[in-house]
Amino acid sequence: MINPKHILTYGDAFVDYIALDTKNDSFNRHLGGATVNVAAGVSRLGLPSKFITITGDDDTSAFVRGELEKEGVDLSYSIIVPEKRVSGVYVHFTPEYDRIFANYENETPDLQVAAHDLKGEAFKNASIFHMCTGTMFHPEALKTTVEAVRLAKEQGVLCSFDVNIRPLRWESEEQCRDTVFKFLANVDILKLTTDELIFLMETDSVKEGIKQLSKFNIPLVLLTDGENGTHALFEGEDFHVPVIPVQPVDTTGAGDAFVAGTLRYIHLNGMPKTRAEVIDCTLFANKLGALCTTKPGALTAMPKLGELEELS
Repeated sequence: MINPKHILTYGDAFVDYIALDTKNDSFNRHLGGATVNVAAGVSRLGLPSKFITITGDDDTSAFVRGELEKEGVDLSYSIIVPEKRVSGVYVHFTPEYDRIFANYENETPDLQVAAHDLKGEAFKNASIFHMCTGTMFHPEALKTTVEAVRLAKEQGVLCSFDVNIRPLRWESEEQCRDTVFKFLANVDILKLTTDELIFLMETDSVKEGIKQLSKFNIPLVLLTDGENGTHALFEGEDFHVPVIPVQPVDTTGAGDAFVAGTLRYIHLNGMPKTRAEVIDCTLFANKLGALCTTKPGALTAMPKLGELEELS
């Protein structure tokens, strides 16, 4: 039976302004952001996807909403505050055509979705609530995330957390770690990279990091390691799940595609209950992540379900 509920995601939308050439004086704009990619990725996989974010009344905000709606993402629970300006990232090209992040603009950092903006019905009708750390460094957004998790748990909704750490956004590494740790007790599905594990656990060993992480008793942890595959941590065991080799073009967004695949599997099948189901879930997510790397861009590279046939 098809699950009639939706997958609910909360986070910031960004606009990437990507230079047309090495002159770096004219740009194409693209919708971006980790949670945006997941919300759109879920929709591309044929599931009801709803996104909580904040936009303004200017042309850029209209562009963001329009692009999300084109992707089939429902914005019923998002809010519009006229003064809000969506953050922008300017990407320049070096003479060798390597991408560099030249500038980050955020004119209205203190205009955030507030806790009182959240609607209980958004969670009541959700199968999974997904979040990442992308807004947690801001006090108001942190309060909103705490309230979102409370509402999700109140309704028996699974909580998915991609730590997706960007250290430069935080006042300190300690603040980042402390914030992440506070959420782990309420997480059902945790996705992080091996580098993020080492950062969080302050160790240089993945094995030791896994040992420390096990103390949080998270039902399902997916620890991605690029072309080396994924460690699936389940009921005290560590299953290594390989990924199909591909020729990567651009790895941007691969983790978000992986998350979208994980959420689709769990939305349709429920939380994995056996080793075999954990492996099936992770194999499916690995395929989505690998397929994403075969195309340039992030949101533009989020796979559609039919494209999985391209990977044998």
